[in-house]
Formats: sequence, C-alpha cells, structure tokens
Amino acid sequence: MTDAPIDPSLLEAPSGLQIHLGYKLTEWSRDYARVELDFAPQLHNRQGLLHGGVHALMLDTAMGYAGCYTGDKGSKQDALTLSITVNYLAQLQGTRIIATGRRTGGGRKTYFAEAQITDETGVVAATASGVFRYRSGPLTV
Repeated sequence: MTDAPIDPSLLEAPSGLQIHLGYKLTEWSRDYARVELDFAPQLHNRQGLLHGGVHALMLDTAMGYAGCYTGDKGSKQDALTLSITVNYLAQLQGTRIIATGRRTGGGRKTYFAEAQITDETGVVAATASGVFRYRSGPLTV
C-alpha cells in the first residue's frame, strides 16, 4: 500500500467498461494497485447479492494494474490475462468494493499476481491469483 496520491499524468483514459461501471484506480505504484467501486443495484445478481463476475472483474483489474506500473508517463506497459483463479469467501457488508492487487513475481514476458476484495469494513469477500503476459515491451503513448 502507498500513501502517495497517484500522479494524474500516469493515468490513461478510462475504458468504456470502466466508465459504464464506474470503478476507479485509487492507488498505483510498483507491484501494487487498488481499484474501488461503489455498490449499485445494477451490480447485483438475481439474489440481490454482488454478482461474482464483478468480483472477478475487480480482481483481474487490480492484478493487471499491479504488474504494469512504469512510473513514466511516456511509457505505458500493457498485459493480457492468461489465467485467473477466484475464490469467493464471504458477502461484503459495506457500500464500497475495494480490490487490491500485488505483483508477486515473474520475468521478462510473464508475471504472477494476487489480489483480494474487501469493503470499507474490512470483510474479505474474495481472493484471486493470476498469470499475465506482458505485451511486447512498453508501448509509447
């Protein structure tokens, strides 16, 4: 976790899905990312609970960002998800979905990451691990 705010010059334009759902990257540093989303009725499944796909999306996004931080506004790194395993543990009790991801290892072409979903009350609702492949080298913005 970092205490420093994100340098706005390092942020890319939000994707269409990010705009539609409203999640935001709130912390980002080397090997770490935090993504947050407020609960909303459109995120519920037919039982009125947060849809498991939203958990997976948030976990995948946090792990993806965690492995792609460059710290250089002129150098963007992208990656593709090769594999993700999600474990659902509990129901969230709060009003905000918080996904934190950490790059745990890897090499020049692939990396490994772990993430968890909590809410502002600290309930851990889901965890994940993933394998990601870097796109060929940093991309120039």
